[in-house]
Amino acid sequence: MIPAIRLYVLLAIGIPIALLLAVLVNQQTSIIGTLLFDCLIVGLAITDALRVRSHRVEVTRHALQRLSIGRDNPVLLSVRSANQTAKIRLCDSYPLEFDVSQPMLEASLNPNSEEELTYTIRPQNRGKYKWGDIQVRQLGNWGLAWNDWTIPASEKVAVYPDLVMLKELSIQLTLENTGTMRRLQKLGMGTEFAELREYGIGDDPRLIDWKATARRSRPLIRVLEPEKEQTLIILLDRGRLMTARVQGLKRFDWGVNAALSLALAGLNRGDRVGVGVFDREITTWIPPERGQHQLSKLIERLAPIQPVLLEPDYVGAVTKLVSQQTRRALVVLITDLVDVTASTEMLSALARLTPRYLPFCVTLRDPLVDQIAHTSTVEITPAYNRAVALDLLAQRQVAFAQLKQKGVLVLDAPANQISEQLVDRYLQLKSRNQL
Repeated sequence: MIPAIRLYVLLAIGIPIALLLAVLVNQQTSIIGTLLFDCLIVGLAITDALRVRSHRVEVTRHALQRLSIGRDNPVLLSVRSANQTAKIRLCDSYPLEFDVSQPMLEASLNPNSEEELTYTIRPQNRGKYKWGDIQVRQLGNWGLAWNDWTIPASEKVAVYPDLVMLKELSIQLTLENTGTMRRLQKLGMGTEFAELREYGIGDDPRLIDWKATARRSRPLIRVLEPEKEQTLIILLDRGRLMTARVQGLKRFDWGVNAALSLALAGLNRGDRVGVGVFDREITTWIPPERGQHQLSKLIERLAPIQPVLLEPDYVGAVTKLVSQQTRRALVVLITDLVDVTASTEMLSALARLTPRYLPFCVTLRDPLVDQIAHTSTVEITPAYNRAVALDLLAQRQVAFAQLKQKGVLVLDAPANQISEQLVDRYLQLKSRNQL
């Protein structure tokens, strides 16, 4: 039993009653009268709490799906009342590591009604977590006390990379692949024959199929699309620089999200996609394959991997890749760099991939560094911070210039925007037949 506010108010009324009896009668009668009054009120409160047991609400938590890191994931609780009005408070035992929108939920239900209560949680780390039981409080009909009990509902839930983003990207890619707009965009792009269609105003005359035109007695053109069944290899660094937190998540988590987004785009375009995760050596290798089953495999294999405080061996990773993948491929390295001196090994490793492969270096920049670098100030400490940020950005640009000179494609973007920009860049490469 947990006392309600109304109980404290009634007990407080006993004070003026005690004073009144002391003035009108005597002190002994005042004490006895106050004790009897308080006992009566407390007894009513206990009775009120016990009576709740006969009409307790039923609470169930909907099965928790795979949670996405860095997203507001909804948790749904269903509450059903008995044959009386119910005022309740719920507290779900979510993992304490998560940010939660509402630690306590409140609701008032009519007799024999059902209501769904929702709160959201935002995980900041991947892994498996345990959800505990549900703590329920229901106010008695007289409003004097709460009846408190626990509903067993413990379960283990896994936190995955950003699956919400993958779902949105999948819908976007599917829409781009359908309808007349897709055909118009792909007309004249690519090397593989897709279909014949009637010539229209603005079409390239060089794409007219004269043999088909002669047979059909009307001008027909060849619709070309980017070549399929090419190979995309993603090398994901999980070394020291990837352990830093950027915008609430580890840089490695942003890298995993970007790798899965790129893999989804590649599989959607008919390419073979493989992933390698490395630090001092390649710790996880998923050979390139086609088909949507490959995406599920990538999600399951990448979800439990965590970054480590080790310097990555870029040369070793590239050497192992060359031995595993002999055919030409687009090799995307997702990592980060500080300056030319600290990234010499990475520069030499990527240079070894040209011209047999198409190397693509993707770095995850901290948006906070950009903000500091572009914020003017006259104070000493902020000015010093700005000078350091500007120097870091300048050092990165020097490293990128050297990479471009060696034939390496480069993408440097804020960590929280890397997935969208990487997918767009990949689709551009496909449309231009650079693979």
